[in-house]
Amino acid sequence: PPYLTCEVHRFRTSDASQATLASVAQVFTVTRFDKEGKVSSFEKKKTELYQELGLQARDLRFQHEMSIATRNNRVIVRMEYLKAVITPECLLILDYRNLNLEQWLFRELPSQLAGEGQLVTYPLPFEFRAFEALLQYWISTLQSKLNALQPVILETLDALVDPRHSSVDRSKLHILLQNSKSLSELETDIKIFKESVLEILDDEEMLEELCVTKWSDPHIFEESSSGIDHAEEMELLLENYFRLAEGLSNAARELRVLIDDSQSIIFINLDSHRNVMMRLNLQLTMGTFSLSLFGLLGVAFGMNLESSLEEDHRVFWLVTGIMFMGSGLIWRRLLSFLGRQLEAPLPPLMASLPRKTLLTEKRMELRNSLRPDGLGAARTVLTSR
Repeated sequence: PPYLTCEVHRFRTSDASQATLASVAQVFTVTRFDKEGKVSSFEKKKTELYQELGLQARDLRFQHEMSIATRNNRVIVRMEYLKAVITPECLLILDYRNLNLEQWLFRELPSQLAGEGQLVTYPLPFEFRAFEALLQYWISTLQSKLNALQPVILETLDALVDPRHSSVDRSKLHILLQNSKSLSELETDIKIFKESVLEILDDEEMLEELCVTKWSDPHIFEESSSGIDHAEEMELLLENYFRLAEGLSNAARELRVLIDDSQSIIFINLDSHRNVMMRLNLQLTMGTFSLSLFGLLGVAFGMNLESSLEEDHRVFWLVTGIMFMGSGLIWRRLLSFLGRQLEAPLPPLMASLPRKTLLTEKRMELRNSLRPDGLGAARTVLTSR
């Protein structure tokens, strides 16, 4: 019958469309890490991968902002260019190619997951170790960016506010502008990290869902050896890395304040030079006005009119002297009037430190806050619990 022909044609069209979509589906390079740190890599289409993991297509969509989500006993972590899926048995890293992650993936991450690294969550289930390894990598990346920006910014500011240089080097200003933009991007990344972690800390259900072992092996999930529930352990872990991110945020804020203060000093110096040039221009204008005023005497004697004064040779020197003396007196009078008008009240005496001393002190504070053992020292709270 005709309706059967239409149905068969529609089914064939649908099957052809699905085949076409499956043939052009995105292929992921997946790196798998198990509980013992063993690594294996394979390629799989996106459709097959999210069906195998019990996820949805949007869960494997790449995005630039950081996000942490859970679905079907899986934890999906997106960190700008890094995408990972944590399961109770393994950690999957998706499409790491061209991201310069080989050293971390194949040298540091397997040992951390196997318990040979510095992770404090090794006695806990596997998802804790995998989650802490990802958080530690992202914090280390942010800290390395800050450590790279800090000396360049401080050196540039030292050169710009140096009192021995009366002019401002434009190349230094260009370098400072580029570093300021990089610092703004870093502050944005730190802010997104803090907001993502804080959002989880405020959601008790999310903390429970991050403990994926609860659904696969409830007996392991009940309590840890220290008598603390695993959800509380996850909360302590996130609070620890939130404090680390807060420390990086404070250090970046100190650099931002230092840049703003230095820019204010540079603008004040430029305004001072501009005022000096304007005052010099005004003084020269006053001198020209004074000389032109008494120059009228010379104009009067230069006219083609006869008088008895031009016959006396002493009149020339007398008129010339009157012109210069009168011009000088008027110019001096105008300068004194200008000085009284521009005179400002004296500010109260305050003890002030040189700019270079302030830069040195802030540099020492930043170095102390970014010392190499910062990550380890911040974990003492979680270890003690």
